[in-house]
Amino acid sequence: MAISLKSIKKKTAAELQPVFTIYGVPKIGKSSLAAEFPRPVFIQTAEGESVPAGVEAETLEVRNYGELCEAIGALVNEEHDFGTAVFDSTTGLENLIRAEACARNGWKTLEDPGFGKGYKVAASIFLEYIDGIMTLRREKNMAIVQLGHCDINRFDSPTTDPYSRYRINLHKDVADIIEANSDVIAFLNFKATIKKVEAGFNKDIRHAEGGGSRWMYLEERPGFIAGNRFGMPHEIQYRKGEGYAALAKFLPPAPAVAA
Repeated sequence: MAISLKSIKKKTAAELQPVFTIYGVPKIGKSSLAAEFPRPVFIQTAEGESVPAGVEAETLEVRNYGELCEAIGALVNEEHDFGTAVFDSTTGLENLIRAEACARNGWKTLEDPGFGKGYKVAASIFLEYIDGIMTLRREKNMAIVQLGHCDINRFDSPTTDPYSRYRINLHKDVADIIEANSDVIAFLNFKATIKKVEAGFNKDIRHAEGGGSRWMYLEERPGFIAGNRFGMPHEIQYRKGEGYAALAKFLPPAPAVAA
């Protein structure tokens, strides 16, 4: 059928639940924040990942790519009342997918094929995972939360001198995929201020101070990757037990529990 302007239709955005990527500095409360989302189930992708102290949460442990696919498939195909799938963590996801890339191709490591080809194959498998979580969101209208660690990377800007910024601690190709397929990228960090103290002999000493307040950064700045599609402010203070409520003001309403 030939395309013509008569075939234009009006469409409105579906009120699907969002895909979140939450990353930040260690012990900032990423898992605690995820536990506040509606009816979460934690898919733990690595040993050592655990739900926060004092929090009871349903968990599924996956230790290889096949089990990861089975966990997503079970959430798609079986009846349940979960409202959020939390993948803890993206580092564990990447490791599972790297192992799968090696298994499919008979490699010992991703370096075996040379010239970065192994990492490209792993990134293509990561797209399979993305397809899985998008299916889960579409079929069950579940929110997706991906928890990640952070790293400091050099950014070679085409318009300024190079500078450093926080980014999720993944291979660049995988980080690009995660960021492109997230509705909200939240960077969590403690807020610090720089104080200048006179040290004598016409010298000043600068040091960081902070009261331990935790913040969710939701728009990109030179120092970190962040962003959202819901008109959220640049930053929201994260108080334990109130983090999701602060975000939910800007999000589609969470589906009610089936009667």
